[in-house]
Amino acid sequence: MAFQDPSLAHEACGSCPIRARAVCARCDEDELGRLERIKSYRSYAAGQTIVSAGERMEFVGSVVSGVAALSHTMEDGRRQMVGLLLPSDFAGRPGRSRAAYDVIAIADLVLCCFRRRAFEDLLAATPNLARRLLDMALDELDAAREWHLLLGRKTAREKVASLLRIIARRGGGAAGPGRPATTIDLPLTREQMADYLALTLETVSRQITGLRRDRLIAVTGRRGVTVLDMAGLAQAAGEEREGGYPV
Repeated sequence: MAFQDPSLAHEACGSCPIRARAVCARCDEDELGRLERIKSYRSYAAGQTIVSAGERMEFVGSVVSGVAALSHTMEDGRRQMVGLLLPSDFAGRPGRSRAAYDVIAIADLVLCCFRRRAFEDLLAATPNLARRLLDMALDELDAAREWHLLLGRKTAREKVASLLRIIARRGGGAAGPGRPATTIDLPLTREQMADYLALTLETVSRQITGLRRDRLIAVTGRRGVTVLDMAGLAQAAGEEREGGYPV
């Protein structure tokens, strides 16, 4: 069960770590104040279900920290991971009261939540909020199309490199000439990476070893990954244009 985190109860929107990328990014001070009045924070432990497909979802919100997986359970009981929610990503859909997918925290997660009906009313009255949500929806559509290409056409090395690059970029910073390396705590186990990328565990492990051997990444412990060369990782991911996936 989620619990409201009292340490975050009075966190000001202006000092939020995802402020520049979240749904509130275009809001002015007055609009932020209106959001503040309907927000709360919910914390979830890794492995905890946030909402199951088909359940009523009385809130929407932004991921402040942590990672959640979107998954779909098939008729034979198998579960397929179909997406990730990373910091600043938006959970829930205004205008839809029931969840389309299972949403499960795969790392300790904090959500900045808004009551769904109150958020829908504010959305209708706040063009800046509506435009930002539209931009995020279009970015998500672009990312879904890119991911379709990744799963269908990319090699195993390109798949693993693409996923690492997405997580590293969203973790902040980019390694390259004159810039420090980016170190992240990988939110997915190798088994989860294999599930998400439609690969075997052994294949994921081999590709990570290959990226380490080529000095594109370094691995410390079970989850620590340092991207030593972001441009090289982009090349390994088969991304020809600058920027790659929307972030």
